[in-house]
Amino acid sequence: MADTRKPNSEYHVPLALISFLAHAGLFTFSLLLAFGVAHNFRPSQRWFTAEYLTYLPLALAVKLSVFGWFRLYRDSWKYVGLRDLFRIIIAVYASIFICVVIYYFSQGIWRQFLPPDRNLWIPNSVFLLDLVFTIVVVASARVGYRFYYEELRPLASATQVRLLIVGAGDTGDLILREIARTSEARYDVVGFLDDDERKWGGRIRGVEVLGPTEEIRKICQDEMVDEVLLAMPSAPQRKIRHLVELCQGMNLRFRTVPAVRDLIEGRVEVNQIRPVDIEDLLGRDPVTLDTEAIGQYIHGKVVLVTGAGGSIGSEMCRQIARFQPKRLLLVERMENALFEIHRELLGLFPDLDIQPCVADIGDVHRIRALLAAERPAAIFHAAAHKHVPMMEWNPGEAVKNNILGTKCLADSARQTGVAKFVMISTDKAVNPTSVMGCSKRVAEMYVQQLAGASDGRTEFVTVRFGNVLGSSGSAIPIFKQQIALGGPVTVTHPEMVRYFMTIPEAAQLVLQAGAMGKGGEIFLLDMGEPVKIVQLAQDLITLSGLRPYEDIDIVFTGMRPGEKLFEELSITGEDTSRTAHPKIGINNKRPEDFNRVCKCIDRLIAMMDTASAEAIREELKNTVPEYDATPAAPPLPAATTTGSRLQPATETLGPSTAPGAQPA
Repeated sequence: MADTRKPNSEYHVPLALISFLAHAGLFTFSLLLAFGVAHNFRPSQRWFTAEYLTYLPLALAVKLSVFGWFRLYRDSWKYVGLRDLFRIIIAVYASIFICVVIYYFSQGIWRQFLPPDRNLWIPNSVFLLDLVFTIVVVASARVGYRFYYEELRPLASATQVRLLIVGAGDTGDLILREIARTSEARYDVVGFLDDDERKWGGRIRGVEVLGPTEEIRKICQDEMVDEVLLAMPSAPQRKIRHLVELCQGMNLRFRTVPAVRDLIEGRVEVNQIRPVDIEDLLGRDPVTLDTEAIGQYIHGKVVLVTGAGGSIGSEMCRQIARFQPKRLLLVERMENALFEIHRELLGLFPDLDIQPCVADIGDVHRIRALLAAERPAAIFHAAAHKHVPMMEWNPGEAVKNNILGTKCLADSARQTGVAKFVMISTDKAVNPTSVMGCSKRVAEMYVQQLAGASDGRTEFVTVRFGNVLGSSGSAIPIFKQQIALGGPVTVTHPEMVRYFMTIPEAAQLVLQAGAMGKGGEIFLLDMGEPVKIVQLAQDLITLSGLRPYEDIDIVFTGMRPGEKLFEELSITGEDTSRTAHPKIGINNKRPEDFNRVCKCIDRLIAMMDTASAEAIREELKNTVPEYDATPAAPPLPAATTTGSRLQPATETLGPSTAPGAQPA
């Protein structure tokens, strides 16, 4: 183990004293063995009194001093390693050399103080034997102490957890060592799994590699496993998800480890084993960003983010702050959400000029005054009412926030000469069946057509994507709450599917799309493969160590107004093409009559507070012809149950909320 030289005040003196006394005893015993072997353990007391007891004070004084100089009393015996043993060998060699020098050069002086019958002659073999026995005894004591903590002490634990490690590589070896070294560990490692057949049947620190990962269910049953540790930080998420699905219904808990690059760079410690989360199953490969292109329109510029207190808006702020803008303006109506993100950013970026702005994006005078005073170079518009059923009940508020708010912000950006305007939209705007989705589609149409009327002064860009994992009010947090309460987990329909991506990935791709946009584009983020919501619920129950339909029931409640079974990513008339970035596509501009769109928006704004819900839906239909307010909801299978004591989980829009909306 490395010699960590901390200030003396950080060491517990009793522990160092105990180590000092233990070494004194070990040195005494090893020297006794050396003299005994040199004299064949003859019953004569002469070698014991005339030689051993005479030489013992010198040997103890030298060895204890040398070991102290090497700081060997401060090392923990529980974590002894090869480096510690090497230092012990060097210290013993130095000690014996000093003893030999002192002994032979001081014999003449010592004889003057001893009786004539006391013989100072010591067999030369004693020095060699003392060297060997000292190394063996001291090293054995330390290794034995570690063996007790790693092998014998855990056997006495009554609360052992039987653990299976998936991945017999370097990470698995590191974790096994950490488990063995930690005295508080209650793990009994039953074996490894690995897809490399060359490792099958082999052993790592005494633990056998039992077979391939495809046999995880059988091995967990045979070995009565309690927890599975996924020691594969570089494995694709589809692999992790497959393993979790293989173990559904087995009352297992899943844990994982930090990425190897994080371990190497020192951002985390090996002992930070954490539970597997749904992001580990649905996340994708890390996003590669063109930081130079992003920095050109953010670094050293004033940047404004609406909906700064929401899930996407707050993550946008974190990502933008990394590029060191001149000033970051946080626009949010909900003061508590604004307070939290402002405080967080001040802690993360203390040197950054961060300005919290309590404002409603629908307040045209406040927004125009703010933009005129601050003159932002880029605006990221993440403000939205996003909950589908809520907007079905309150369609006027969807018009007010999603349409009027966007129009007010976009018009003000154009008038004040903002260089870049990036609007965050949703896949629910494609062939919408909900008021929320249709209102976002109207906002898309206005922003896209405004790009052609701005004479190039402002580049208006729209970024469209689906659900984000873990946003407030979305399915996953609600599922977790329902599981914590003992169920049931409520799903609207067994065939409902959604696209998912992580919040950081979405925010990073929005920044990248903003750098690529020249005005009028609708960028489409690669959402990967769609996921069945019922499968998502089953995975969450499994990750909680419970069994779907046994420990936690899943109840189907029927589709709600505005919902559809699957989301689409492009509209008829939009030709999708690839961009230079592998995770960003572009929907080419579909021709629209800008005057017609503006007149429809004016009518919607005029009626949003007074007209009936049916009248607002009818006007939305006039604005967006593909809007189907009454999609046919497929019936539930006959075997499913409806009803629940908890509200069904909401399938939500990716973007966060903002002024004029609830935080996501």
